[in-house]
Amino acid sequence: MIKEFRLPDLGEGLTESEILSWKVDVGDTVSLNQVIAEVETAKAVVELPSPFAGVIKELHEQPGSVVEVGKPIVSFEVADDDGGSPSPSSGAVSAGPGEAAVETPKREPNLVGYGAVVEASGRPTRRPRNFSPVVEPVETKLPVVEPVETRPVEPGTAERPRSTPPVRKLAKDLGVDLAQVSGTGPGGLITREDVQDYAGHGEEPAAPATEHVAPAGGTRQGERETRVPIKGVRKHTAAAMVQSAFTAPHATEFLTVDVTPSLELLAKLKTSRAFAGIKLTPLTLAAKAVLVALRRNPSLNSRWDEERQEIVTFNYVNLGIAAATPRGLTVPNIKDADALPLPQLAQALTALAETARAGKTAPADLSGGTISITNIGVFGIDAGTPILNPGEAAILGLGAVRTLPWEYRGDVALRQVITLSLSFDHRLVDGEQGSRFLADVGAILAEPGMVLTMV
Repeated sequence: MIKEFRLPDLGEGLTESEILSWKVDVGDTVSLNQVIAEVETAKAVVELPSPFAGVIKELHEQPGSVVEVGKPIVSFEVADDDGGSPSPSSGAVSAGPGEAAVETPKREPNLVGYGAVVEASGRPTRRPRNFSPVVEPVETKLPVVEPVETRPVEPGTAERPRSTPPVRKLAKDLGVDLAQVSGTGPGGLITREDVQDYAGHGEEPAAPATEHVAPAGGTRQGERETRVPIKGVRKHTAAAMVQSAFTAPHATEFLTVDVTPSLELLAKLKTSRAFAGIKLTPLTLAAKAVLVALRRNPSLNSRWDEERQEIVTFNYVNLGIAAATPRGLTVPNIKDADALPLPQLAQALTALAETARAGKTAPADLSGGTISITNIGVFGIDAGTPILNPGEAAILGLGAVRTLPWEYRGDVALRQVITLSLSFDHRLVDGEQGSRFLADVGAILAEPGMVLTMV
């Protein structure tokens, strides 16, 4: 029998993903849970395992295609173990005497269990919790239309154009007014293709090559500009930064600190057997300093809940680390970082960076952060004004470590100096609280022994 695999909901509320590559081809025999494709969500690159054991019958989407969650991406030919007789999983339900047999929704396996229910129309809908499969006899079947959002029509106003949330988001991204678009879907539903056709993006033409004069005086064919579609991680990052910058009132403070004692401590730790084979950097000690300082300044580990009009203070720390990757900026976080001793924290930081650079960060590791650090010093930058990761109260920027003349024990000496930049949400953090937190972090880095006075 033929089984379709629909693009699954990866559990992060994402509505679409891009097919990066297929690991199989038509005619290949695959086993259960074998990796068959690599897709990119708005947050990370994810490998898709096969939900069936069988033969690849058809690949519905090509690499580079952006596919909505719930759309078929591949068909399998699998063995029919029961000789073709319907089973509960295939949607057949036996009827009582004098009753017509009816079919119940069928659940297809995906990365998060058997989440989506496939209706007669072939479109997936969410199943309610504690679902009880009670089926009432029906005499006729009506075509199922995808649910759309509607609002009461006020006198003198036009009805809101009918479409799904992903289509409305696409229209917003393309600058399309849905009121001007004619829907070709069931009941006049506006589809993704309708929006793309209206915007002239149904088939994007290749940018024409232009001729220009080369510096040597000759001429050559070539493009004078390069256009790259805004999608995937870059698109998600841009939207998140805009949301953060125009939602949370940012305030930024700076502190320049002599971190020579911290660097001396790192040199000693690297020779310790407890840290054998563990990578230690100034970021390691800065992360630990942040975790210690949060105990004395919990307001920086909080979130503004606009919907409930509440301030949520976290009693744990999911420490985010901004990471530059080939696909754009990501901020994966270390869960419960405050519970890790220094050796385990150092190992977690190393693993986080390696996974992010490889583009293999799991979507779950990109959400749920409570405070972040961005290490701009690795690019030779001294200070900046970091933008908050959405939903977090603060982000600390680490500048480059410089050898500078510095006041030391009543004299001037060459010392290792760093500038810290702290941005915080002024709705959650007052200037006093932000200043005390930054001062605590600076004090720990200037004299690591100060930790003993803070814990």
